[in-house]
Amino acid sequence: MSEKTKDVLLSIVASLLCIVIGLLVGLIILYCINAENALDGFTRIIKGGFYLKPKGIGSEIAQSAPLIMTGLSVAFAFRTGLFNIGAAGQYTVGVFGALYFALILHMPWYVCLLAAMVCGAIWGAVPGIFKAYFNVNEVITSIMFNWIGLYLVNELMYSTVKGMYDQKTTRTYKISSVSPGSLIPDCGMNAVFKTSSTTIAIFIAIALAVLMYVILNKTTFGYELKACGFNKDAAKYAGINDRRNIVLSMMISGALAGVGAGLYYLSGGAEWNPQVATALPAIGFNGIPVALLAMSNPLGVVFAAVFVAHISVGGAYLPTKYFQPEIADLIVAVIIYLCAFVALFKGVVAGVLGRKKAGKGDAK
Repeated sequence: MSEKTKDVLLSIVASLLCIVIGLLVGLIILYCINAENALDGFTRIIKGGFYLKPKGIGSEIAQSAPLIMTGLSVAFAFRTGLFNIGAAGQYTVGVFGALYFALILHMPWYVCLLAAMVCGAIWGAVPGIFKAYFNVNEVITSIMFNWIGLYLVNELMYSTVKGMYDQKTTRTYKISSVSPGSLIPDCGMNAVFKTSSTTIAIFIAIALAVLMYVILNKTTFGYELKACGFNKDAAKYAGINDRRNIVLSMMISGALAGVGAGLYYLSGGAEWNPQVATALPAIGFNGIPVALLAMSNPLGVVFAAVFVAHISVGGAYLPTKYFQPEIADLIVAVIIYLCAFVALFKGVVAGVLGRKKAGKGDAK
């Protein structure tokens, strides 16, 4: 077995260890709150969407698609040496692009999705430009542009662009009523899962995850991006345009977040509410724990996003008489906190396996 394969396996085992410990902590918390119903609540969380199938499974699939994209957004930046904490803002601007092309221009769903991607890319490019040409930390500019993007989108939807905001429902108009052709096709999935927002979005998200993996690991372009992240000065000395690659990295990261917004809203599961949207979309920030849990591996992001969606959907089925659904978020938070110790867990697991191997050798 090669060293690279061993490292991947150790990483997987370490991540699974984080998940198990996090779930046990969640169980303890449930017992502390209400011991009598703790086991039932924990079972619901573990079952996730399977607790109320097939609808719960459909909800899980619908939530996984945008979460994969925001996770990819953060993971892609991580792999290229950047910290994109602006996925929430890029996601928000992507919402406007998707809904504008759907509600106002009545474009097909793939054009609306492309518009969301372009809007996210533009919003991601700005922190990249500041980082590349003015050496301004991307975390600072990303945070600022999160809020600029949120209030700009709210203003545009609420009063500037006519025909997007429905006064009766205090939300944007439903795409299914205004422009059904702008909805992502479900190919019969809604009928199977008895939902209204389970579409082929999940397959698009998985395909993009595979594409990001290929770009980062199998192409010269991906190598140059990672080289700039590892050591910008060395990459520049080797003839790589470091400034261009920083901007491109943030643009791609923003584009992925924008696609996540398009996949969610073009699936018809929700409408944007400018009046109450004074908080950034949680799914933009949830991409950070997904990327951490996946250790920034694009393929790992798919599994991490499905797991987080699974736990979140399970938390929604907790009996509210005894527990709050946010307990599921607490469990995820504990797991992500433990991910900071993945290197330690890898060392422990490697040490245990090494001792077992040495013991077998002595026995022989």
